[in-house]
This record gives sequence, C-alpha cells and structure tokens, in this order.
Amino acid sequence: MEEHSFFDKMMINLRSTCKYYTGYPKDLGPSRVIHFTSEREFIHLLHQGHPVIVAFTIKSNYTKHLDKVLEEAAAEFYPQIKFMRVECPKYIGFCMTRQKKDYPFIEMFHSPEQTNNQGRAADPNVTKYAVKVLPYNFDVSTYGFREFFKRHNIQASDNK
Repeated sequence: MEEHSFFDKMMINLRSTCKYYTGYPKDLGPSRVIHFTSEREFIHLLHQGHPVIVAFTIKSNYTKHLDKVLEEAAAEFYPQIKFMRVECPKYIGFCMTRQKKDYPFIEMFHSPEQTNNQGRAADPNVTKYAVKVLPYNFDVSTYGFREFFKRHNIQASDNK
C-alpha cells in the first residue's frame, strides 16, 4: 500500500467533510414529507401543534426540484415543522379551496383554534376551526424556509 502525500491526505479530508457542498447527494434517511390523503388526516396533523408547510403541486419539471427541496427541508426541520405535499390533480376540491391559479405554491398552516361562531346550521357533530395561513414567498430552498421561519417567529430547531 502506497503512502499518500500531504496534499492527497488534505484533499481526502476536504472531500469527506465538504461533500454536501460540492453537489454530493445527501443521505436524508426515510422521507419526512407527508403525502396528502384526506382533509381529516390534515386536520389531525394540525392538531398535533406543529406548523405544517403544504406544497400544492401539479405535474411539472419544477415539481421535481420542489420535491427535492421539500425532502431536504423536512429532514432538517423535523419534528418541529411538518411538511406535506398535495397533488392537486388527485385532490381538486382541497386545492380549489385555496383559490390560487398559479401552481405550484406553498402555504404554512398553524395555530388551529375552535371558532366561537359555528354557523347557522350548526351540526353538533361538526366543529369549525380557524387556522392561520401564511403564503410562502421566499426562495424555495432550505435556507429560504429557515429565513421564513425567522421572519414569522416560528421555532424551527430544538433548543435544548
């Protein structure tokens, strides 16, 4: 076995410590992005007390990039913030309630509270909630999410 020069050792060390900054794929582990299946599941997720970032998507080339960003951000901010992806062609009704025409778009849902006004025909089996919704208009990257959370005073990391 040959002896590595100082330069070779330095380059090996540099590659091993900086591989994520040179385009090397990250090992994110299992996916932390939740795929939307029903409004009931979404409401259950909101009641866990964590903010939920929801990406409303359609099939496009940009969606592939968005999926990678969501995976990386979900891995970084788990478990304080949940990330969800809604495929709008499958769940048209849920997407149409957002009243947006440009896809994909991202919104953050948080702080569900039971409303005082339950409506005229209040069914005793139905409870209405008010949820704060913030449109996401930052850079679509993990850094952009971090800045968004700072701007809106949302604790995105576990300070122990």
